Amino acid sequence: MPEKETIERAKEDEREGKSPSTQAGEFVREEMHHVREGKHGARSPQQAIAIGLSKARRAGVKLRAPKAGRASAQTRTKAQRDIRKGQSSRRRKPSATRSRATSRALKREPRSSVSQAAMKAVRTKGKTGLKQAARKAASTRQRHQKAA
Repeated sequence: MPEKETIERAKEDEREGKSPSTQAGEFVREEMHHVREGKHGARSPQQAIAIGLSKARRAGVKLRAPKAGRASAQTRTKAQRDIRKGQSSRRRKPSATRSRATSRALKREPRSSVSQAAMKAVRTKGKTGLKQAARKAASTRQRHQKAA
């Protein structure tokens, strides 16, 4: 559940006529802070961003689902579900079991994924570059293990 402060900032952005992505940025920012302060972790900066965007959609920010070529079918389906949840007025109490499971899973994730260094790597290298760097690191690790 997003903090009231975050929702207020997003609504203020909407009143000022700013784009939905700017409004959603408030939720992503909140998520980054949560990971940095140790509330929970994230496997990668992209995961933290995805959680923030999901919260934004559920809070009613008119943020579209990604286009077909830009994300997997599963991601698109989840985004569309979040949009529907955010547009509907009927609010049901969230499932305690599911909520607890999600929280526990996120708490097992590392905290360093949204460090300044990780964020800089994402901005400079992009998704493909990060994958390439990970592959290179894995092959280097294998070479070193064989040598030792």
